Amino acid sequence: MAGLLGTSSAAALLSSPSISSSSSSPKASIRALSFNPGHTQGRRFYGGIGLPSKKGRSHFSISNVATEISPAQEQAQKLSKENQRPVYPFAAIVGQDEMKLCLLLNVIDPKIGGVMIMGDRGTGKSTTVRSLVDLLPEITVVAADPFNSDPEDPESMGMEVREKLIKGEQLPTLKVKINMVDLPLGATEDRVCGTIDIEKALTEGVKAFEPGLLAKANRGILYVDEVNLLDDHLVDVLLDSAASGWNTVEREGISISHPARFILIGSGNPEEGELRPQLLDRFGMHAQVGTVRDAELRVKIVEERARFDKNPKEFRETYKADQEKLQEQITAARSCLSEVVIDHELRVKISKVCAELNVDGLRGDIVTNRAAKALAALKGRDTVTSEDIAVVIPNCLRHRLRKDPLESIDSGLLVIEKFYEVFS
Repeated sequence: MAGLLGTSSAAALLSSPSISSSSSSPKASIRALSFNPGHTQGRRFYGGIGLPSKKGRSHFSISNVATEISPAQEQAQKLSKENQRPVYPFAAIVGQDEMKLCLLLNVIDPKIGGVMIMGDRGTGKSTTVRSLVDLLPEITVVAADPFNSDPEDPESMGMEVREKLIKGEQLPTLKVKINMVDLPLGATEDRVCGTIDIEKALTEGVKAFEPGLLAKANRGILYVDEVNLLDDHLVDVLLDSAASGWNTVEREGISISHPARFILIGSGNPEEGELRPQLLDRFGMHAQVGTVRDAELRVKIVEERARFDKNPKEFRETYKADQEKLQEQITAARSCLSEVVIDHELRVKISKVCAELNVDGLRGDIVTNRAAKALAALKGRDTVTSEDIAVVIPNCLRHRLRKDPLESIDSGLLVIEKFYEVFS
């Protein structure tokens, strides 16, 4: 594992897309409704907004009020990024190989479905997740689109972008780093889902919709610290978006939908409360983090943290080469992921492990296959081996087992025992 991750692993300044950030230009993240009399459309306006109406009556439709960002604004954004608070480098994190590997595999293949990190307080869970920012690769998005729409994938497009594509219009694009969005515990539902002004829509025929955190996290990462303390109503919103890949805001007969496909990363302390099983199942992988017991290792961690606090910029420079090496490794793995194959015999054995452990549903089978292929790609191979499966299968299945209050053995060990029983 140490060889796989390098002497450590990678991260950097929190970066956001230069054209979809609501902080840079309020207009860039606001969409509006225009009143169009005489048209016949109603609620079956997929992915958009509509009022139930009879034939001949008016309806609301989306119109774009986003503006292009000037070169001066782009330069100002670059300067603000350079002056942001430094982030602890991913490559400098000592130990916690299981957590780091789960995060890397999700960056390589976002379809794994995220990772839930549970462990003692003060074990570097939040620091590790936030340090992942520097390793995030670039993606192509439609310029001035608040939903980070993919110009080549209609399923990841906002409604207006799809309409332009159907009309044959040219879509201006740019490359931005994958976005990481923090979901605060005290966030309101409007801030998470987005807000719409019903009164203005009904009285003036014009309605502004300001996308929320789910829109910003589309095609990116949504991180929830202390996820087991999240309010139930926000958990319901996350469950709905994670299940469908779309976020829908409904108010007084007006509906708007936009794509909300994100990698869900959560962290928490099991002593502070359990997570709802419905939400736990939505996490592709589960990593357990423990307190380091080795005295020498603890001293090293304390010294490294002291160096970072004293001079963050200089400390980050010492790990720049390791960061770049790991970033190249991730980029290479993402590019060759589609070429990785897994034998039918190994697939059957994975499903047999899941069946004998009484894992509900098929998510465990799917995630284990994806994670094993991502690990093979990270190692630079095009074929999955049983060793790859042995590394990832505990993280993919341990949180899907049915809880037995009388069971003293760790669920991860149960998975390992069953794996060797089937694969031997």
